[in-house]
Amino acid sequence: MSKDKSTQKEQIKVTDKRIFTPEGEIREEFRQQINPVEPKFAKEERTEPPPVKPAPKVQTTPPRSEQGPSPGGERRRTLADKAQNPGTAFTDFVEPLIAQAYMSLGMLRNPYQPKPTIDVGAARQMIEIMTMLKEKTAGNLTPDEQDFLDTHLGELKLAYVQRTKSL
Repeated sequence: MSKDKSTQKEQIKVTDKRIFTPEGEIREEFRQQINPVEPKFAKEERTEPPPVKPAPKVQTTPPRSEQGPSPGGERRRTLADKAQNPGTAFTDFVEPLIAQAYMSLGMLRNPYQPKPTIDVGAARQMIEIMTMLKEKTAGNLTPDEQDFLDTHLGELKLAYVQRTKSL
């Protein structure tokens, strides 16, 4: 029976059902069904856009207190402000590392495990990785990125010490 199959070969027919040719033209069999339309922007007359008025200046940071500038000339006032992700590529890269470290310390719920587990070795490794990133990127980060990394790294180190003392 295998001889019958090998001698008897079926022919396969390939039909190209694409609307456009490789050159970008409409195929003959589709010309009746499709009517090309001119782009919308070509029909509209070109007019100059209305002048853009500059947005009024809005003060985004709270005014400095009567006591004078904060120590060290800090740009932000609170630890929570410093811990906010500025949304840069670097901080978006570091944020999952921070989350992983908190999960390893049992301070953040791991979505893959039903109950929190503490893995001190993994937490220590993530802290060391972020410390290395801080050293390697020294002088190349924006102030917001530096604040973000420093704040979370300090908080993680503190949490690591507190968790390891209780074990």
